Amino acid sequence: MTIGLDWLPGTAFGYLLLFARVGTMLMLIPALGESAIPARFRLTFALAFTFVLFPLLSPSLPPMPAELAGMIGLLAHELVVGLILGTIMRITVSGAQTAGAIIAFQTGLSVAQSADPTQGGVQGAIFGAFLSFLGVALIFATDLHHVALAAIYDSYMIFSPTDALIFDDAAQMALRAVSGAFRVGIQMSAPFIVFGLIFYIGAGVLGRLMPQLQVFFVLMPANILVGLGLFGLLITMMMGWYIMHFESELAILRGAGT
Repeated sequence: MTIGLDWLPGTAFGYLLLFARVGTMLMLIPALGESAIPARFRLTFALAFTFVLFPLLSPSLPPMPAELAGMIGLLAHELVVGLILGTIMRITVSGAQTAGAIIAFQTGLSVAQSADPTQGGVQGAIFGAFLSFLGVALIFATDLHHVALAAIYDSYMIFSPTDALIFDDAAQMALRAVSGAFRVGIQMSAPFIVFGLIFYIGAGVLGRLMPQLQVFFVLMPANILVGLGLFGLLITMMMGWYIMHFESELAILRGAGT
């Protein structure tokens, strides 16, 4: 009995085609794609996750083209889809930076900068870095990273490897992700916006009544103290908005796929 190896090139190409999208999305996806995670671990996880998905998705994959140009075209298609979806999912969690920047400005701590580990070490408001890192921890604590992995599988129901890229739909998804992230950032920081409005109006009135007093210099410690107190009291509510937004965005993606 002879065993043919004709299936090996097609199987290897199908695995590589899946890895092109899965690896790209795992490079950008929140929580699992953070730069703080070693690159070797992320690569190993992407290869293993692709191996798990291969038996499920191999029937829907196109056959291996006979020409090199066709292979490169399919691989480029999957890389672009992975970049689009991974970037959109990364945008959905950027509301924490928006909320942190607003909170820092309203509490007088906008000058306090720190490296954000979820943004590749980019300098940002210390509140934003804290909220972003806390959001990543909560994604793992609430097992939402499992939903994110399921969304990668469901992406093949939306963007098939054989379908042409629809950049209009991708642009609409990106616009919705940006507006949603900005909205949740405003919702998280809404109490501080109200607090800052009342505080600075009161400080302005006091400055007009007592021109000889350096009002903002005197009131700045109170502003910081009250702001930190509010932050401690409202952190649970803010992160609740954050997790609900992330879960709803994943549910939309999974719902579209099913």
